[in-house]
Amino acid sequence: MTQKEALEVMKMGVNVFLTGEPGSGKSFAINSYVKYLKDHGVEPAVTASTGIAATHIAGYTIHSWSGIGIRNHLDMYELEALNEKQYLVKRIRKTKVLIIDEVSMLDGRILDTVDMVMKTIKQNELPFGGVQVILVGDFFQLPPVSRDRSAFFAFESESWTKARLATCYLTEQFRQEDENICELLSAFRRSALERVHYEMIESRICTDESLVPKESPKLFSHNNDVDRVNDLELEKIDEEGKLFVMDSKGRSSLVEQLKKGCLSPERLNIKIGAVVMCTKNNFEAGFVNGTVGVVESVDRRTGHPVIKTKDNRRILVSAMEWSIDEDGKVLAKVTQIPLRLAWAITVHKSQGVSLDSALIDLSRSFEFGQGYVALSRLRSLDGLFCLGYNERAFEVNPKISEVDEDFRKSSLIASKRFGVMKNEEVIKKQDDFLLSSGGCKDIETKQKTKKKTTYDVTAEMVKFEAGLESVAKARKLTVTTVLGHLEKLIQSGSIKTKDIKHLWNDRGRNERELQEILKVFTKSKDGKLRPVYDKLNGKYDFVDLRLARILRK
Repeated sequence: MTQKEALEVMKMGVNVFLTGEPGSGKSFAINSYVKYLKDHGVEPAVTASTGIAATHIAGYTIHSWSGIGIRNHLDMYELEALNEKQYLVKRIRKTKVLIIDEVSMLDGRILDTVDMVMKTIKQNELPFGGVQVILVGDFFQLPPVSRDRSAFFAFESESWTKARLATCYLTEQFRQEDENICELLSAFRRSALERVHYEMIESRICTDESLVPKESPKLFSHNNDVDRVNDLELEKIDEEGKLFVMDSKGRSSLVEQLKKGCLSPERLNIKIGAVVMCTKNNFEAGFVNGTVGVVESVDRRTGHPVIKTKDNRRILVSAMEWSIDEDGKVLAKVTQIPLRLAWAITVHKSQGVSLDSALIDLSRSFEFGQGYVALSRLRSLDGLFCLGYNERAFEVNPKISEVDEDFRKSSLIASKRFGVMKNEEVIKKQDDFLLSSGGCKDIETKQKTKKKTTYDVTAEMVKFEAGLESVAKARKLTVTTVLGHLEKLIQSGSIKTKDIKHLWNDRGRNERELQEILKVFTKSKDGKLRPVYDKLNGKYDFVDLRLARILRK
């Protein structure tokens, strides 16, 4: 099934299990659906099974969102206690769509408990209290864990069966284009590893680490190996370190969730020459989660690090936010430089990362899926440098291979079922679901009925000559988000460039500097920021460049 087909199915309001191989676009499909819902006036509950996954989607862990905390079962009295928490009752009763990411790592008992909580609070005996539930994940990745080792897979739970999920198995591939690694990963999923596949891996056994690209991270199965390597390598650099301390705001319990899930540490100590990895996407600045580089300098004006990637790009990495949002409001956030030391990382924390190359040690693998997760981070087999592996490294839980075949068959059935529906019938179902969820069929209607949009508020503030940082702080938004608002406001004609000219001076910039940037933009064919940044040798940061680009319109 393609991303587009899966998106059309989800829009009809049916319960869905969205799965597929790493790099098949599950995150993109979910992000597209979330945007569609919000554009039409429906606020989905976006959650994940782990803190790391939750930070990627600016959402809660499902444990926190549902109020169950660390428990995997609630008795009658505990359920009643949750029913008395007004904030929780309000949150769950207004929910029309619940998304749970990385469901493969969710204990089936917890899914059943969430189902029970929602039925109780919504006073509705339908699965999950009658809301649309979207479960996202790939069961070939790391399995669920529990302190008493009694966890079972989400698909084995009673709530999974009763939810009657339509399986959308994505078959496109956007990460790996190399046929060899695609064939290797496919053999994993079929439990059909043969001698030829082991030979592929063994051909990448690394006996001379000097042959490994300098910036390649090492992937280990254990945290102590990662810490040992990173501390040792940093100590070797005879330079003074620079410490960046994480800033946080919001409810303490949610802040702690963000800190645990954030791939950047609370105290980031780096030195010139340190190998680092970006931990967040910032397409405007030119990096994504997984971009690896070497710290080359510290920007004199901002104090932020400049890294050099292996393709000789220089990137100024400024502080970014990780947040938990609900109804358009930021409930908690942490701010940190989106970097971590990357001589080494754990296989677990590499989930969601795409790598050009890595030195991987699987000799101490202890869990099903660790080898698969590690190899699936790579874009090509040529990027694999293997220090070794044990028997467990490439083992797949036989139960997963069996159920995966069922998922594939179910997805084909779903494709045929929805594929024969007439277009007008599909549209009607989608419109009916939006209306029943309190949304609007078209964006224009939503904009007309809404009293004041977030863009309207930004427009009012800048017209009263508030600066970029002031607007961002007051609105609890990032400066990048505010700039996005300004671009859309200019494009729609809601404000004029003269209304925001003061923002340039507020940043301590003058007219000569603005014209210097605009002169380079004039020669640019596509108006992208990166070529202008490079042409000006990093003299201006990306906020300056983006604001200048807005002012030229």
